[in-house]
Amino acid sequence: MTEKEFIQELFQRNYHAFKGFPSKKKAEEFIDRLFLLLFAPCHGRFRQEQELEAEYQDLKDLGTQLLRGAYQHEELRQELVDQLFAGLPRLYQRLLLDARAILASDPAARSLEEVLLAYPGFYATAIYRLSHALWLEGVPILPRLFSEYAHRLTGIDIHPGATIGDAFAIDHGTGIVIGETAVIGKGVKIYQGVTLGALQVDKGYAGQKRHPTIEDEVVIYSGATILGGTTTIGRNSIIGGNVWLTSGVPPHSVVYHKSEVKVRDNNPFPEPINFVI
Repeated sequence: MTEKEFIQELFQRNYHAFKGFPSKKKAEEFIDRLFLLLFAPCHGRFRQEQELEAEYQDLKDLGTQLLRGAYQHEELRQELVDQLFAGLPRLYQRLLLDARAILASDPAARSLEEVLLAYPGFYATAIYRLSHALWLEGVPILPRLFSEYAHRLTGIDIHPGATIGDAFAIDHGTGIVIGETAVIGKGVKIYQGVTLGALQVDKGYAGQKRHPTIEDEVVIYSGATILGGTTTIGRNSIIGGNVWLTSGVPPHSVVYHKSEVKVRDNNPFPEPINFVI
């Protein structure tokens, strides 16, 4: 391929992307501004009500621009944006439930404001809930841009297609993966490094439930891996750190690894111990 042919190919890709894809930069700008409007409206200074109203309307206009590539009809774009913003009060209340759940369960949290502004788990949950609202409306690509932006900032990967109930608490959060068809009930708490994944990574399973169901009030400690679309963790269960599960457990279960401590003496160990550095 010559350089001229290469430039022509780039032009064609850019042309099709311009027609069908939202701007990644504008998507990130939209998320940042919306999050700050909801949870840090002062931006470090007191702002009048008229300023907040202007910012609110400007965000609606930006949202309409983001949908331009996916929907050619302006009326449809405006309708979707109006519907999204009409749902913001309900979304805001749900997110406050998430923040209060984190505050109630984390002894290191001193105030609700600290959770809202400084906790990566809450930020990832907030972006997930917004992305999920768009996902339910069938909006293409944009929900994934939002969720991947949150993933990049927090290390928490929540697919916008997942279903997550109220009062969801993520503590620390780095390395958490929640798959597209995962279903999580109310009052669930998850620690860092948890994976809610699929048993089979095969394109043939697209459209099927591949990820586990976590019922209400379950706690999943760090490093646990739970796989499979038929795997259900019963309500009020506790899943210990580094547990690996590919089948369900009944309600009120406690699942953990039993640690064994062996004191060294002059007798040789019955099994070889290999140290690899």
